[in-house]
Amino acid sequence: MNVKSQIKSTLSSILVVLISILSANAQHTDAKSAELLNALIAVNGGYEALAAKKDVQFHYVYDNFDKGKDVSTERHIFHGEHSWASYEQHDLNVMPGKKGIAIQSYVDNKPALTLDGKPITDPKAIGGTIFLRKVNFYWFAMMYKLMDPGTNYKYLGTEKVGDVTYDKVSLVYDADITKKEKNDEYILYFNPNTHLIDQFYFSLPDWGIEKPILKMTLTYEKVDGILVTTVRKGFMPNEKGDYVPIGEYTFSQIKFNNGFKKEDFMLN
Repeated sequence: MNVKSQIKSTLSSILVVLISILSANAQHTDAKSAELLNALIAVNGGYEALAAKKDVQFHYVYDNFDKGKDVSTERHIFHGEHSWASYEQHDLNVMPGKKGIAIQSYVDNKPALTLDGKPITDPKAIGGTIFLRKVNFYWFAMMYKLMDPGTNYKYLGTEKVGDVTYDKVSLVYDADITKKEKNDEYILYFNPNTHLIDQFYFSLPDWGIEKPILKMTLTYEKVDGILVTTVRKGFMPNEKGDYVPIGEYTFSQIKFNNGFKKEDFMLN
């Protein structure tokens, strides 16, 4: 066997191994989607690289322009996905219309909420706490969680956006695996030059948006060796089908490995 044939054979063997690793987590994944996902993991290091940082704290501004802002200090522990946040401003998703510091926690799948130190037990507010603690963790860690159990991928071909011809991949979740009644759907746009996902379309069934018609664009920064999507811009179609801005969501003051313990997140 000549050198060229040996290299080709070796690369083929590596691809088969990578696809089999991915398929162990994702129930249905075609070869092209596996190739794109593994190229992304080669760039960002995958969830192991993120989890090695133990935990994270950051300043989060959820800005829906004229509708108002939620401004929080977020803390998340990667092992166990425990979550905590203190909201200095909460116009939109946390006790809207109420004054004071709102603190949410989600530890061992148990939610808690206080307003100026007083426990809040309203079922709607507690349901919102569960939703936000899960979704805020996911938005921060999304690019490292694409191998989560229950993920199903399908290659959708290419689409040119600006000067870049993107590879598009559909992501849906297996409800039997996630144990969720409602699962978001995504269409991911992989940049062939950087191997990162520059934008995606998504559904939000918890808010009544059943199809992936919402759009998010992403800006990355490297913090302590970790690629973080520090700026996300949201868009939705208007009555003419044109996409208009609906919000900008920023992570700043990001610090990993703070030594948090899940007990630190519990609200007594």
